[in-house]
Amino acid sequence: MDRLSTLDAEFLHLEDGIAHMHIAGICVFDDPAPTIDEIHTLIASKLHVIPRYRQRIATVPLEIGRPLWVDDPHFFLDYHMRHTALPAPGDDEQLAQLMGRLMSQPLDRERPLWEGWLVEGLAGDRWALIFKVHHCIVDGIAGVELLSALLSTDPDDAVGEPEPWEPEPEPKWAAKIVDAWSGLAADLLGWARKIPHLLLDPSGTMQGLRDTREGLAGFMHNLTLPPRLSIEGKIGSHRTWASSSASMADVAVIRKAFGGTINDVVLAAVTGGYRELLLSRGEDPDYAIVRTAVPVSVRADDNHGVADNRVSTLLYELPVQIADPAVRLVEVHAQVGEIKGSHMAEVGEVFTSLGNLVPPMVIGAVSRLAMSAEHRHPQRLVHTITTNVPGPQFALYCLGREMLEYRPFVPITHGIRVGTAILSYNGRLFFGVTGDFDTAGDVAVVARATADTITELRVIADSLTKPRKAAKPMKVTKAPKARAGSAH
Repeated sequence: MDRLSTLDAEFLHLEDGIAHMHIAGICVFDDPAPTIDEIHTLIASKLHVIPRYRQRIATVPLEIGRPLWVDDPHFFLDYHMRHTALPAPGDDEQLAQLMGRLMSQPLDRERPLWEGWLVEGLAGDRWALIFKVHHCIVDGIAGVELLSALLSTDPDDAVGEPEPWEPEPEPKWAAKIVDAWSGLAADLLGWARKIPHLLLDPSGTMQGLRDTREGLAGFMHNLTLPPRLSIEGKIGSHRTWASSSASMADVAVIRKAFGGTINDVVLAAVTGGYRELLLSRGEDPDYAIVRTAVPVSVRADDNHGVADNRVSTLLYELPVQIADPAVRLVEVHAQVGEIKGSHMAEVGEVFTSLGNLVPPMVIGAVSRLAMSAEHRHPQRLVHTITTNVPGPQFALYCLGREMLEYRPFVPITHGIRVGTAILSYNGRLFFGVTGDFDTAGDVAVVARATADTITELRVIADSLTKPRKAAKPMKVTKAPKARAGSAH
Protein backbone atom coordinates (compact mmCIF):
# COMPACT_ATOMS: atom_id res chain seq x y z
CA MET A 1 0.00 0.00 0.00
CA ASP A 2 1.09 3.57 -0.70
CA ARG A 3 1.32 5.34 2.66
CA LEU A 4 1.97 9.05 3.24
CA SER A 5 5.16 9.91 5.08
CA THR A 6 4.88 11.58 8.48
CA LEU A 7 5.76 14.95 6.92
CA ASP A 8 3.18 14.52 4.14
CA ALA A 9 0.51 13.60 6.69
CA GLU A 10 1.43 16.57 8.87
CA PHE A 11 0.34 18.95 6.11
CA LEU A 12 -3.09 17.35 6.38
CA HIS A 13 -3.12 17.81 10.16
CA LEU A 14 -2.05 21.46 9.84
CA GLU A 15 -5.04 22.28 7.66
CA ASP A 16 -8.31 23.48 9.11
CA GLY A 17 -11.10 25.75 7.94
CA ILE A 18 -8.79 28.78 8.16
CA ALA A 19 -5.27 27.65 7.27
CA HIS A 20 -5.35 26.04 3.81
CA MET A 21 -2.32 23.88 3.00
CA HIS A 22 -2.15 24.05 -0.78
CA ILE A 23 0.63 25.41 -2.96
CA ALA A 24 -0.05 26.89 -6.38
CA GLY A 25 1.23 28.81 -9.35
CA ILE A 26 0.08 30.92 -12.28
CA CYS A 27 1.58 29.97 -15.64
CA VAL A 28 1.14 32.77 -18.20
CA PHE A 29 1.35 31.86 -21.90
CA ASP A 30 1.70 33.62 -25.22
CA ASP A 31 -0.59 33.36 -28.25
CA PRO A 32 -4.35 32.73 -28.28
CA ALA A 33 -5.66 30.36 -25.63
CA PRO A 34 -6.49 26.73 -26.45
CA THR A 35 -9.96 25.41 -25.76
CA ILE A 36 -10.77 23.73 -22.46
CA ASP A 37 -11.28 20.48 -24.37
CA GLU A 38 -7.70 20.70 -25.68
CA ILE A 39 -6.43 21.21 -22.12
CA HIS A 40 -8.46 18.22 -20.93
CA THR A 41 -7.00 16.08 -23.70
CA LEU A 42 -3.47 17.17 -22.80
CA ILE A 43 -3.85 16.41 -19.09
CA ALA A 44 -5.56 13.09 -19.81
CA SER A 45 -2.52 12.06 -21.88
CA LYS A 46 -0.20 12.80 -18.93
CA LEU A 47 -2.13 11.23 -16.04
CA HIS A 48 -0.15 7.99 -16.21
CA VAL A 49 3.02 9.91 -15.15
CA ILE A 50 1.27 11.81 -12.31
CA PRO A 51 -0.74 9.08 -10.51
CA ARG A 52 -1.53 11.35 -7.54
CA TYR A 53 -3.90 13.29 -9.80
CA ARG A 54 -6.23 10.24 -9.76
CA GLN A 55 -5.76 9.29 -6.12
CA ARG A 56 -7.46 10.47 -2.95
CA ILE A 57 -6.72 10.19 0.76
CA ALA A 58 -7.99 7.15 2.70
CA THR A 59 -7.66 6.92 6.47
CA VAL A 60 -6.74 3.91 8.59
CA PRO A 61 -9.19 2.91 11.36
CA LEU A 62 -8.44 4.64 14.68
CA GLU A 63 -5.40 6.30 13.04
CA ILE A 64 -3.37 3.19 13.74
CA GLY A 65 -1.43 3.93 10.55
CA ARG A 66 -0.64 6.92 8.41
CA PRO A 67 -3.19 7.84 5.69
CA LEU A 68 -3.01 6.02 2.37
CA TRP A 69 -3.16 6.99 -1.28
CA VAL A 70 -5.93 5.05 -3.03
CA ASP A 71 -7.37 5.30 -6.54
CA ASP A 72 -10.50 7.42 -6.83
CA PRO A 73 -13.14 5.22 -8.50
CA HIS A 74 -15.18 8.33 -9.34
CA PHE A 75 -12.34 10.37 -10.84
CA PHE A 76 -13.73 12.94 -13.27
CA LEU A 77 -11.24 15.23 -15.00
CA ASP A 78 -13.83 17.90 -15.78
CA TYR A 79 -14.35 18.42 -12.03
CA HIS A 80 -10.68 19.23 -11.46
CA MET A 81 -9.84 21.24 -14.60
CA ARG A 82 -12.08 24.27 -14.95
CA HIS A 83 -12.53 27.28 -17.23
CA THR A 84 -12.83 30.97 -16.41
CA ALA A 85 -11.99 34.37 -17.90
CA LEU A 86 -11.16 37.92 -16.90
CA PRO A 87 -13.06 40.86 -18.42
CA ALA A 88 -10.76 41.57 -21.38
CA PRO A 89 -8.26 43.07 -21.41
CA GLY A 90 -7.49 41.64 -17.97
CA ASP A 91 -4.55 43.22 -16.18
CA ASP A 92 -2.18 41.87 -13.52
CA GLU A 93 -4.25 43.33 -10.68
CA GLN A 94 -7.38 41.48 -11.85
CA LEU A 95 -5.38 38.27 -12.23
CA ALA A 96 -4.04 38.71 -8.69
CA GLN A 97 -7.58 39.22 -7.35
CA LEU A 98 -8.70 36.02 -9.08
CA MET A 99 -5.74 34.16 -7.58
CA GLY A 100 -6.64 35.38 -4.10
CA ARG A 101 -10.24 34.19 -4.44
CA LEU A 102 -9.25 30.76 -5.78
CA MET A 103 -6.68 30.25 -3.03
CA SER A 104 -9.26 31.10 -0.34
CA GLN A 105 -11.12 27.83 -0.94
CA PRO A 106 -9.88 24.51 0.51
CA LEU A 107 -9.48 21.43 -1.65
CA ASP A 108 -12.10 18.68 -1.35
CA ARG A 109 -10.68 15.88 0.85
CA GLU A 110 -13.04 13.35 -0.76
CA ARG A 111 -11.40 13.81 -4.17
CA PRO A 112 -7.86 13.96 -5.57
CA LEU A 113 -6.26 17.01 -3.99
CA TRP A 114 -5.71 19.28 -6.96
CA GLU A 115 -7.56 21.78 -9.13
CA GLY A 116 -6.72 23.73 -12.26
CA TRP A 117 -8.15 26.67 -14.21
CA LEU A 118 -7.77 27.80 -17.78
CA VAL A 119 -7.92 31.61 -17.59
CA GLU A 120 -8.66 33.62 -20.70
CA GLY A 121 -8.93 37.36 -21.29
CA LEU A 122 -5.44 38.53 -20.28
CA ALA A 123 -4.15 41.66 -21.99
CA GLY A 124 -1.74 41.20 -24.88
CA ASP A 125 -3.53 38.12 -26.23
CA ARG A 126 -2.19 36.09 -23.30
CA TRP A 127 -3.83 33.38 -21.21
CA ALA A 128 -2.96 31.44 -18.07
CA LEU A 129 -3.14 28.10 -16.33
CA ILE A 130 -3.53 28.10 -12.55
CA PHE A 131 -2.68 24.86 -10.76
CA LYS A 132 -3.44 24.30 -7.09
CA VAL A 133 -2.07 21.18 -5.36
CA HIS A 134 -2.22 20.14 -1.72
CA HIS A 135 1.09 20.34 0.12
CA CYS A 136 0.71 16.73 1.28
CA ILE A 137 1.37 15.68 -2.34
CA VAL A 138 4.40 17.78 -3.21
CA ASP A 139 6.94 20.26 -1.92
CA GLY A 140 8.10 23.16 -4.09
CA ILE A 141 10.70 21.21 -6.07
CA ALA A 142 8.39 18.26 -6.68
CA GLY A 143 5.69 20.73 -7.73
CA VAL A 144 7.94 22.20 -10.40
CA GLU A 145 8.80 18.70 -11.62
CA LEU A 146 5.09 17.84 -11.72
CA LEU A 147 4.33 20.90 -13.88
CA SER A 148 7.27 20.09 -16.14
CA ALA A 149 5.70 16.65 -16.70
CA LEU A 150 2.53 18.32 -17.98
CA LEU A 151 4.34 20.73 -20.30
CA SER A 152 6.91 20.20 -23.03
CA THR A 153 10.30 21.57 -24.08
CA ASP A 154 9.31 21.17 -27.73
CA PRO A 155 6.69 23.55 -29.18
CA ASP A 156 5.87 20.98 -31.85
CA ASP A 157 5.39 18.12 -29.39
CA ALA A 158 2.23 16.18 -30.25
CA VAL A 159 -0.33 15.18 -27.62
CA GLY A 160 -0.33 11.43 -27.03
CA GLU A 161 -3.24 9.11 -26.43
CA PRO A 162 -4.39 8.54 -22.82
CA GLU A 163 -3.20 5.23 -21.42
CA PRO A 164 -5.87 2.77 -20.21
CA TRP A 165 -6.61 3.01 -16.50
CA GLU A 166 -8.78 1.02 -14.14
CA PRO A 167 -8.94 2.15 -10.49
CA GLU A 168 -7.70 -0.35 -7.95
CA PRO A 169 -10.27 -1.08 -5.21
CA GLU A 170 -9.66 0.53 -1.83
CA PRO A 171 -8.19 -1.95 0.68
CA LYS A 172 -10.49 -3.31 3.38
CA TRP A 173 -10.13 -2.03 6.93
CA ALA A 174 -8.41 -5.19 8.14
CA ALA A 175 -5.82 -4.97 5.35
CA LYS A 176 -5.18 -1.33 6.26
CA ILE A 177 -4.48 -2.25 9.89
CA VAL A 178 -2.14 -5.08 8.93
CA ASP A 179 -0.29 -2.80 6.53
CA ALA A 180 -0.02 -0.07 9.20
CA TRP A 181 1.67 -2.37 11.70
CA SER A 182 3.90 -3.94 9.05
CA GLY A 183 4.88 -0.45 7.91
CA LEU A 184 5.80 0.56 11.44
CA ALA A 185 7.82 -2.64 11.82
CA ALA A 186 9.63 -1.85 8.56
CA ASP A 187 10.47 1.66 9.81
CA LEU A 188 11.84 0.26 13.07
CA LEU A 189 13.84 -2.35 11.18
CA GLY A 190 15.27 0.37 8.96
CA TRP A 191 16.55 2.22 12.03
CA ALA A 192 17.87 -1.02 13.53
CA ARG A 193 19.90 -1.67 10.40
CA LYS A 194 21.73 1.59 10.95
CA ILE A 195 23.04 0.52 14.36
CA PRO A 196 25.93 -1.69 13.09
CA HIS A 197 27.16 1.14 10.88
CA LEU A 198 27.00 3.58 13.79
CA LEU A 199 28.98 1.17 15.98
CA LEU A 200 31.60 0.55 13.30
CA ASP A 201 32.14 4.27 12.81
CA PRO A 202 32.22 5.72 16.36
CA SER A 203 34.00 8.92 15.36
CA GLY A 204 31.44 9.62 12.61
CA THR A 205 28.61 8.81 14.99
CA MET A 206 29.94 11.19 17.63
CA GLN A 207 30.42 13.91 15.02
CA GLY A 208 26.83 13.40 13.87
CA LEU A 209 25.59 13.72 17.44
CA ARG A 210 27.63 16.89 17.93
CA ASP A 211 26.25 18.35 14.70
CA THR A 212 22.68 17.53 15.76
CA ARG A 213 23.22 19.06 19.19
CA GLU A 214 24.71 22.18 17.64
CA GLY A 215 21.82 22.45 15.19
CA LEU A 216 19.25 22.00 17.96
CA ALA A 217 20.95 24.72 20.02
CA GLY A 218 20.85 27.07 17.05
CA PHE A 219 17.20 26.27 16.43
CA MET A 220 16.25 26.86 20.08
CA HIS A 221 18.22 30.13 20.11
CA ASN A 222 15.82 31.44 17.46
CA LEU A 223 12.72 30.62 19.51
CA THR A 224 12.72 33.69 21.74
CA LEU A 225 9.62 35.90 21.62
CA PRO A 226 10.30 39.07 19.59
CA PRO A 227 8.42 42.39 19.88
CA ARG A 228 4.94 42.31 18.35
CA LEU A 229 4.48 43.35 14.71
CA SER A 230 1.41 43.90 12.55
CA ILE A 231 2.46 41.05 10.21
CA GLU A 232 1.77 38.48 12.93
CA GLY A 233 -1.46 37.41 14.64
CA LYS A 234 -4.79 35.80 13.86
CA ILE A 235 -5.80 35.18 10.26
CA GLY A 236 -9.05 34.49 8.45
CA SER A 237 -9.82 32.01 5.69
CA HIS A 238 -9.58 34.47 2.78
CA ARG A 239 -6.39 35.35 0.92
CA THR A 240 -4.93 38.21 -1.05
CA TRP A 241 -1.95 37.87 -3.39
CA ALA A 242 0.46 39.97 -5.42
CA SER A 243 3.44 39.28 -7.65
CA SER A 244 6.45 40.91 -9.27
CA SER A 245 9.56 39.80 -11.13
CA ALA A 246 13.21 40.59 -11.72
CA SER A 247 15.92 39.60 -14.16
CA MET A 248 18.13 36.63 -13.31
CA ALA A 249 20.87 38.40 -15.27
CA ASP A 250 20.66 41.29 -12.79
CA VAL A 251 20.86 38.83 -9.89
CA ALA A 252 23.93 37.21 -11.44
CA VAL A 253 25.67 40.59 -11.79
CA ILE A 254 24.87 41.43 -8.16
CA ARG A 255 26.14 38.07 -6.93
CA LYS A 256 29.37 38.48 -8.88
CA ALA A 257 29.95 41.98 -7.53
CA PHE A 258 29.23 41.16 -3.87
CA GLY A 259 30.07 37.46 -3.68
CA GLY A 260 27.85 34.93 -1.96
CA THR A 261 24.98 33.07 -3.59
CA ILE A 262 21.86 33.81 -5.59
CA ASN A 263 19.86 32.87 -2.50
CA ASP A 264 21.68 35.61 -0.54
CA VAL A 265 20.58 38.18 -3.12
CA VAL A 266 17.01 36.87 -2.99
CA LEU A 267 16.85 37.06 0.83
CA ALA A 268 18.30 40.58 0.79
CA ALA A 269 15.63 41.62 -1.72
CA VAL A 270 12.85 40.04 0.37
CA THR A 271 14.23 41.87 3.40
CA GLY A 272 13.86 45.12 1.48
CA GLY A 273 10.24 44.19 0.78
CA TYR A 274 9.42 43.66 4.46
CA ARG A 275 11.28 46.79 5.51
CA GLU A 276 9.15 48.81 3.10
CA LEU A 277 5.97 47.11 4.38
CA LEU A 278 6.77 48.05 7.98
CA LEU A 279 7.56 51.64 6.97
CA SER A 280 4.31 51.92 5.00
CA ARG A 281 2.42 50.80 8.11
CA GLY A 282 4.12 53.35 10.33
CA GLU A 283 6.25 50.80 12.20
CA ASP A 284 9.90 51.44 12.97
CA PRO A 285 12.03 48.72 11.35
CA ASP A 286 15.01 49.75 13.51
CA TYR A 287 13.37 48.03 16.47
CA ALA A 288 11.73 45.15 14.59
CA ILE A 289 12.65 41.47 14.40
CA VAL A 290 11.20 39.73 11.34
CA ARG A 291 11.88 36.02 11.73
CA THR A 292 11.22 33.88 8.68
CA ALA A 293 11.03 30.14 8.19
CA VAL A 294 13.07 29.11 5.15
CA PRO A 295 12.26 25.61 3.85
CA VAL A 296 15.33 23.87 2.41
CA SER A 297 15.31 20.78 0.24
CA VAL A 298 16.84 17.58 1.60
CA ARG A 299 15.87 15.68 -1.54
CA ALA A 300 18.57 13.25 -2.65
CA ASP A 301 19.55 13.03 -6.30
CA ASP A 302 17.70 9.72 -6.68
CA ASN A 303 14.50 11.21 -5.20
CA HIS A 304 13.81 13.60 -8.06
CA GLY A 305 10.60 12.79 -9.88
CA VAL A 306 9.00 11.49 -6.65
CA ALA A 307 5.83 13.35 -5.63
CA ASP A 308 6.22 13.95 -1.89
CA ASN A 309 7.83 16.31 0.62
CA ARG A 310 11.58 16.20 1.33
CA VAL A 311 12.21 19.45 3.21
CA SER A 312 13.66 20.76 6.43
CA THR A 313 13.47 24.30 7.81
CA LEU A 314 15.91 27.03 8.76
CA LEU A 315 14.97 30.03 10.91
CA TYR A 316 16.45 33.37 9.88
CA GLU A 317 15.96 36.94 11.08
CA LEU A 318 15.69 39.32 8.12
CA PRO A 319 17.90 42.38 8.80
CA VAL A 320 15.11 44.93 8.17
CA GLN A 321 16.95 47.40 10.42
CA ILE A 322 19.50 48.11 7.65
CA ALA A 323 18.40 50.82 5.21
CA ASP A 324 21.29 50.55 2.73
CA PRO A 325 20.54 47.65 0.33
CA ALA A 326 24.25 46.92 -0.25
CA VAL A 327 25.06 46.74 3.46
CA ARG A 328 21.94 44.63 3.93
CA LEU A 329 23.15 42.13 1.32
CA VAL A 330 26.56 41.84 3.00
CA GLU A 331 24.84 41.18 6.32
CA VAL A 332 22.55 38.54 4.80
CA HIS A 333 25.55 36.76 3.27
CA ALA A 334 27.37 36.68 6.61
CA GLN A 335 24.39 35.48 8.63
CA VAL A 336 23.26 32.85 6.11
CA GLY A 337 26.77 31.44 6.11
CA GLU A 338 26.61 31.05 9.89
CA ILE A 339 23.19 29.39 9.71
CA LYS A 340 24.28 26.93 7.02
CA GLY A 341 27.14 25.89 9.27
CA SER A 342 24.85 25.48 12.27
CA HIS A 343 23.42 22.09 11.13
CA MET A 344 19.91 23.40 11.73
CA ALA A 345 18.57 21.66 8.60
CA GLU A 346 19.87 18.29 9.84
CA VAL A 347 17.79 18.66 13.01
CA GLY A 348 14.63 18.91 10.94
CA GLU A 349 15.61 15.76 9.04
CA VAL A 350 16.19 13.86 12.29
CA PHE A 351 12.82 14.85 13.75
CA THR A 352 11.06 13.91 10.51
CA SER A 353 12.72 10.49 10.51
CA LEU A 354 11.86 9.93 14.16
CA GLY A 355 8.29 10.95 13.42
CA ASN A 356 7.92 7.88 11.22
CA LEU A 357 8.40 5.78 14.36
CA VAL A 358 5.71 7.52 16.40
CA PRO A 359 2.18 6.02 16.22
CA PRO A 360 0.09 8.18 13.85
CA MET A 361 -2.74 8.39 16.39
CA VAL A 362 -0.36 10.26 18.71
CA ILE A 363 0.90 12.64 16.01
CA GLY A 364 -2.63 13.32 14.79
CA ALA A 365 -3.98 14.02 18.26
CA VAL A 366 -1.07 16.31 19.17
CA SER A 367 -1.32 18.18 15.86
CA ARG A 368 -5.06 18.76 16.21
CA LEU A 369 -4.60 19.94 19.79
CA ALA A 370 -1.89 22.35 18.66
CA MET A 371 -4.06 23.74 15.84
CA SER A 372 -6.96 24.21 18.23
CA ALA A 373 -4.69 26.21 20.52
CA GLU A 374 -3.47 28.26 17.52
CA HIS A 375 -7.03 29.45 16.91
CA ARG A 376 -7.07 31.08 20.33
CA HIS A 377 -3.44 32.08 20.68
CA PRO A 378 -1.51 32.12 17.36
CA GLN A 379 2.18 31.28 17.56
CA ARG A 380 4.56 34.25 17.76
CA LEU A 381 7.91 32.58 17.13
CA VAL A 382 7.86 32.93 13.33
CA HIS A 383 6.53 35.99 11.47
CA THR A 384 6.64 34.85 7.87
CA ILE A 385 7.77 32.14 5.47
CA THR A 386 10.14 32.50 2.53
CA THR A 387 10.42 29.73 -0.07
CA ASN A 388 12.88 29.81 -2.96
CA VAL A 389 12.51 27.10 -5.61
CA PRO A 390 14.75 26.82 -8.68
CA GLY A 391 12.67 26.31 -11.80
CA PRO A 392 13.71 25.31 -15.32
CA GLN A 393 15.99 27.79 -17.06
CA PHE A 394 14.59 27.01 -20.48
CA ALA A 395 11.27 27.62 -22.18
CA LEU A 396 8.32 25.29 -21.59
CA TYR A 397 5.36 24.98 -23.92
CA CYS A 398 1.70 24.05 -23.62
CA LEU A 399 0.13 22.92 -26.88
CA GLY A 400 2.73 24.92 -28.81
CA ARG A 401 2.30 28.11 -26.76
CA GLU A 402 5.34 29.36 -24.86
CA MET A 403 5.11 29.85 -21.09
CA LEU A 404 6.21 33.42 -20.39
CA GLU A 405 5.87 33.55 -16.60
CA TYR A 406 5.55 31.21 -13.62
CA ARG A 407 4.25 33.11 -10.59
CA PRO A 408 4.24 31.09 -7.33
CA PHE A 409 1.91 30.95 -4.32
CA VAL A 410 2.81 29.83 -0.79
CA PRO A 411 0.24 29.13 1.97
CA ILE A 412 0.17 30.95 5.29
CA THR A 413 -0.90 29.60 8.67
CA HIS A 414 -1.90 30.79 12.12
CA GLY A 415 0.31 33.62 13.35
CA ILE A 416 1.75 34.26 9.86
CA ARG A 417 -0.15 36.90 7.91
CA VAL A 418 2.30 37.28 5.01
CA GLY A 419 4.41 34.74 3.09
CA THR A 420 6.71 35.03 0.08
CA ALA A 421 7.40 32.45 -2.61
CA ILE A 422 10.24 32.86 -5.09
CA LEU A 423 10.64 30.82 -8.25
CA SER A 424 13.08 31.18 -11.14
CA TYR A 425 12.11 30.36 -14.71
CA ASN A 426 13.86 30.90 -18.03
CA GLY A 427 15.96 33.90 -17.05
CA ARG A 428 13.57 35.63 -14.67
CA LEU A 429 12.88 35.52 -10.96
CA PHE A 430 9.22 35.64 -9.90
CA PHE A 431 7.99 36.75 -6.46
CA GLY A 432 4.53 35.75 -5.20
CA VAL A 433 3.39 37.28 -1.92
CA THR A 434 0.42 35.77 -0.05
CA GLY A 435 -1.47 37.72 2.59
CA ASP A 436 -4.42 37.35 4.92
CA PHE A 437 -7.28 39.23 3.25
CA ASP A 438 -8.45 41.02 6.39
CA THR A 439 -5.09 42.07 7.87
CA ALA A 440 -2.60 42.09 4.97
CA GLY A 441 -4.36 43.57 1.98
CA ASP A 442 -1.21 45.58 1.20
CA VAL A 443 1.04 42.67 0.16
CA ALA A 444 1.63 44.41 -3.18
CA VAL A 445 4.00 46.67 -1.21
CA VAL A 446 6.22 43.66 -0.44
CA ALA A 447 6.11 42.38 -4.03
CA ARG A 448 6.96 45.75 -5.54
CA ALA A 449 9.69 46.66 -3.03
CA THR A 450 11.33 43.22 -3.37
CA ALA A 451 11.72 43.68 -7.14
CA ASP A 452 12.80 47.32 -6.66
CA THR A 453 15.57 46.17 -4.31
CA ILE A 454 17.00 43.97 -7.10
CA THR A 455 17.04 47.05 -9.36
CA GLU A 456 18.80 49.13 -6.69
CA LEU A 457 21.40 46.44 -6.07
CA ARG A 458 22.07 46.15 -9.81
CA VAL A 459 22.82 49.87 -10.00
CA ILE A 460 25.21 49.58 -7.05
CA ALA A 461 26.83 46.47 -8.54
CA ASP A 462 27.41 48.28 -11.82
CA SER A 463 29.10 51.14 -9.99
CA LEU A 464 31.42 48.69 -8.22
CA THR A 465 32.43 46.79 -11.35
CA LYS A 466 32.50 49.67 -13.83
CA PRO A 467 36.13 50.37 -14.78
CA ARG A 468 37.32 53.80 -13.89
CA LYS A 469 38.32 56.04 -16.76
CA ALA A 470 42.02 56.81 -16.92
CA ALA A 471 42.83 60.40 -16.05
CA LYS A 472 43.59 62.55 -19.07
CA PRO A 473 47.20 63.73 -19.25
CA MET A 474 47.56 67.29 -18.09
CA LYS A 475 48.15 69.70 -20.96
CA VAL A 476 51.34 71.65 -20.36
CA THR A 477 51.62 75.10 -21.92
CA LYS A 478 55.17 76.06 -22.65
CA ALA A 479 56.30 79.44 -21.38
CA PRO A 480 57.14 81.96 -24.16
CA LYS A 481 60.77 82.36 -24.92
CA ALA A 482 62.33 85.48 -23.45
CA ARG A 483 63.18 88.17 -25.91
CA ALA A 484 66.76 89.34 -26.26
CA GLY A 485 67.50 92.30 -24.12
CA SER A 486 64.46 91.76 -21.97
CA ALA A 487 64.81 92.32 -18.29
CA HIS A 488 64.40 89.39 -15.78
